[in-house]
Amino acid sequence: MKKFLQEFKEFAMRGNMIDMAVGIIIGGAFGKIVSSLVADVIMPPLGLLIGGVDFSDLAITLKHATGDDPAVMLRYGAFIQTVIDFLIIAFAIFMMVKGINALRRKQEAAPAPAAPPAPSAEEKLLTEIRDLLKQNGSRDGKE
Repeated sequence: MKKFLQEFKEFAMRGNMIDMAVGIIIGGAFGKIVSSLVADVIMPPLGLLIGGVDFSDLAITLKHATGDDPAVMLRYGAFIQTVIDFLIIAFAIFMMVKGINALRRKQEAAPAPAAPPAPSAEEKLLTEIRDLLKQNGSRDGKE
């Protein structure tokens, strides 16, 4: 049981799992913001523009209420509002991903650090002399 709990702890505490959890929470909050934007900012003027129609009230009654049975309604206005929510969220995510990709391309296009310059002729000659001296020193028994 202890090994199982240790494995679960390692799984849950991985960086990508925590990042994913944060993304889900922020995504949920973002969804609420967009829903409010659609319901409270976009839909009222749009409804006014098309004659004062409130999309959330648009529905077709399939069966009227009888006694304790509620009415059966096809609420297509709520569906239209949900589709508009989706389109706005999809557009916002598209713009965010497009911006991130532009930043990545900009980083990839940045020039790589220059390689160190090749040694000069004098440095090459001095390196050869050093190597020859090392070889001579090892042959004479001097190191």
